[in-house]
Amino acid sequence: MSDVHINIGSNEDRALKLTLALKALEQEFSNIVISSLYESPAEGFEGNDFYNIGINASTDKSTHETRAALKKIEDDLGRDRNLTKFSARMIDLDLVLYDDVIETSLNLPRADILKYGYVLAPLAELNASKRHPIEGQTYQELWREFQSSRDFVLSQYNIDKLFK
Repeated sequence: MSDVHINIGSNEDRALKLTLALKALEQEFSNIVISSLYESPAEGFEGNDFYNIGINASTDKSTHETRAALKKIEDDLGRDRNLTKFSARMIDLDLVLYDDVIETSLNLPRADILKYGYVLAPLAELNASKRHPIEGQTYQELWREFQSSRDFVLSQYNIDKLFK
């Protein structure tokens, strides 16, 4: 079994889409642990605020099979793949970590870890003492550095807010 971390985001019908994505992920993966709910403004375009959560899970799927499963869930939930990179999203499922695999062609570990608070915060919450396979620092250390060196807006809520 491999350990994965997946980031889930939505800024359109976001509570429903995240709830449906979690249900679909429970069918594909085991040992799911869910982070807090994070809310942040859209980055790179004007749009509604995003909800993001991170999950840790276990899988016996390969990296390619894992990515294919995530794409299928996105498609099933209405993801429009013709939109530009920075645009509104019904649902976005990103494979952030797959064990300690370093594979540039698969963007593993995902470069967004070091760029965006909404990716790093849930990762650090669920994996504080785990080390980034390239940077060598723990995710908690990376999160502290991020917080002290960046100007960003990110709100954290109990995950129960999603299910209200």
